[in-house]
Amino acid sequence: MAIEHLKRSKTEAEKAEEDSKVRGVVEATLADIKARGDEAVRDLSQKFDGYAPGAFRLSDGEIEAAMSQVSARDMEDIKYAQRQIRRFAEAQRASMTDIEVETEPGVILGHKNIPVQSVGCYVPGGKFPMVASAHMSVLTASVAGVPRIIASAPPVEGKPHPAIVAAMQLGGAHEIYCLGGIQAVGAMALGTQSIEPVHMLVGPGNAFVAEAKRQLYGRVGIDLFAGPTETMVIADESVDAELCATDLLGQAEHGYNSPACLITNSARLAEETLAEIDRILQILPTRETAAASWRDYGDVVLCETYDEMLKRANEMAYEHVQVMTDRDDWFLEHMQSYGALFLGPRTNVANGDKVIGTNHTLPTKKAGRYTGGLWVGKFLKTHSYQRIETDAAAAQMGAYGSRLCMLEGFVGHAEQCNIRVRRYGGRNVPYGEAAE
Repeated sequence: MAIEHLKRSKTEAEKAEEDSKVRGVVEATLADIKARGDEAVRDLSQKFDGYAPGAFRLSDGEIEAAMSQVSARDMEDIKYAQRQIRRFAEAQRASMTDIEVETEPGVILGHKNIPVQSVGCYVPGGKFPMVASAHMSVLTASVAGVPRIIASAPPVEGKPHPAIVAAMQLGGAHEIYCLGGIQAVGAMALGTQSIEPVHMLVGPGNAFVAEAKRQLYGRVGIDLFAGPTETMVIADESVDAELCATDLLGQAEHGYNSPACLITNSARLAEETLAEIDRILQILPTRETAAASWRDYGDVVLCETYDEMLKRANEMAYEHVQVMTDRDDWFLEHMQSYGALFLGPRTNVANGDKVIGTNHTLPTKKAGRYTGGLWVGKFLKTHSYQRIETDAAAAQMGAYGSRLCMLEGFVGHAEQCNIRVRRYGGRNVPYGEAAE
């Protein structure tokens, strides 16, 4: 049996047309921010969020006032999630060590892991206030030792969202802004009269935020292209349709363009999942967005073998991949392209999104083929160094270097080596020739 699509999402051409429209809007908006700075940022915030305060940066008093509105239960839940995320981030940081080795007598090579010096963390908050995104970016940057962490999220109902502010503050943000969308990431990256630019942008966002990060890449570093969320369920008859449908729609509710895909080798499970999705959409409070995503971006792929399921999953390289089969560890061993794996029916993507401890800022749009998600290592730059400690090593390395430079025709390079051979090796190398 060939691979069969029981349901297809929009075509690649249709998706590309949408991306093109977004690209034009973002390009014009970033140009406006670059030209007019704070004035443009204020105009954009007023236009899209109806919010134009005296200052977008929150004062200590405003931070305290926002945090005072968070209930004791919510505050404890935030702190619990941050403990989980901190533990895992600290373990990851401990795995990254500086090294120094002597590769030849007197030749010392090493590397140091140095934190990025300033980071802008974007926390989405339009349709849903993404409190957890503050943990994932701000706290992880803090564990990495970033000395300047600024965080920004849009206003919710005309004011800073209390729980987001609490998460940013507890996570270790040094500056907190109430500013959303392209204007937030643009201001953090380009700088304005009141906001000093950062060296790196991180955090998820809608299609416009993701495109802004793409266009700003190069001027600043970015974590990855984290656009509209994607979820994939790989399942066989070891699980039921209700579980599959719930996990697909749980992520489809993010927005109107959140891809969701079921890959299975069971025609019965595929058909029952389609029916179960229809049933759940009748009762799901967020059905308006979930239904739009499923209608336009939902796929059901029926395969004959587990090998076919694996091949198609790696080709699609989705952000979240929930594996519920009789061979979950086999998929763990053989999956190569994805954002994060969620293995077995007992866990789920929402755990990863909010509390379990792994980072939820993950690659989308097939970026999982060449990068993993946000983690403490993204905030560290690995820089190498070298040192030669003896005259003999300087002369030996210089002679090899001289000949290899001349092999490529770089006479000036060769002379950098030759002068060391002459001074430290006591050998007369004619100018512009290779050392013997």
